[in-house]
Amino acid sequence: MMLRTVSSSPLAPSVKVKLINAGFHTAADLTEVQPLQLCKAAGLSQEEADEVLWTLRDDSSPLQQGAELQSLTALDLLHQEETRGSIVTFCSELDSVLGGGVPVGKTMEICGVPGIGKTQLCVQLAVDVQIPVCFGGLGGEAVFIDTEGGFVVQRLVGVAEAAVEHCAALAEDEEQRGALESFTVEKILSGVFLVRCQDHVELLAELHLLPDFLRKHPQVQLVVIDSVAFPFRHDLEDLSHRTRLLSALSLRLTRLSAQHGPAVVLTNQMTTKVSTVQSKLIPALGEIWGHAATQRLILHWEGAQRFASLYKSSSHRDASVPYHITAEGFRDASVSVSSVPSRSPAAGSHSKRPRTEQQHS
Repeated sequence: MMLRTVSSSPLAPSVKVKLINAGFHTAADLTEVQPLQLCKAAGLSQEEADEVLWTLRDDSSPLQQGAELQSLTALDLLHQEETRGSIVTFCSELDSVLGGGVPVGKTMEICGVPGIGKTQLCVQLAVDVQIPVCFGGLGGEAVFIDTEGGFVVQRLVGVAEAAVEHCAALAEDEEQRGALESFTVEKILSGVFLVRCQDHVELLAELHLLPDFLRKHPQVQLVVIDSVAFPFRHDLEDLSHRTRLLSALSLRLTRLSAQHGPAVVLTNQMTTKVSTVQSKLIPALGEIWGHAATQRLILHWEGAQRFASLYKSSSHRDASVPYHITAEGFRDASVSVSSVPSRSPAAGSHSKRPRTEQQHS
């Protein structure tokens, strides 16, 4: 397979000229180059250097350099997906629609208007991914990339306390009771790696470093970006530039989930699509971005009730289910508890797995 050349890449013409003049002709020439080195060598801005590496570096993989092709059969892929598992949401109806929860090794986009519960669901997943294996969880860790400043550690504490209490109520044997000794609020908090990004340049830089971080932290089974829309909608006025960066971002995240195994969860904002017939809310970042994730979940209001609608999935039918945001976290709509501000005893306990079938009092 031929290496991609700089001249044939989708980069801006001015950037291509600078790269070629600096002696960078193919993707292989950029294999060991860091962003700051590229800035100095080719006279690029930090933003341009990040885009170059995002666009070209993956093309210099061992496969492209003539390594032996490693085949994967459909049966291998099925076994791989079955063993990876999924992350429960603690909303049994939503878990059922998703086939057991948010799938590990794939990308999911969660869209919705402000205040609908996108961040709440992400926080819930960051806790649930750490549930011990003997309780039906993954015993993993999470990376939470916050671009809007919406991450509140006190909220994580509340959700973690409810999860610990839930598992403690389910413990039936010595293995489960032993697992509870290490499944504590402090352990859950230490299992969430928080990264704050101020703009799209910082976000791209952090994602550039993420594969190395995942190799050093193999327990990470979830990567959250909350949100992917905010830095690109507020910092980039050049639509063609934004489209190129988002295309490269989509490709990188897909490869990240496939090669390193975590579930990649992205939140997205909504925007108004104006038409002569009727204006409506649609996910932001355009139609091309709509193909970025394997699954798309849209959270929305119907009157005073929140609903989660699966609009895109390669393996599950479209469906809508109601849900609540409670003091304990993301829950079924049938759970009668107060909403987030108050703190109450864990309600809506699930039966085993955190199997998300409810036990009602």
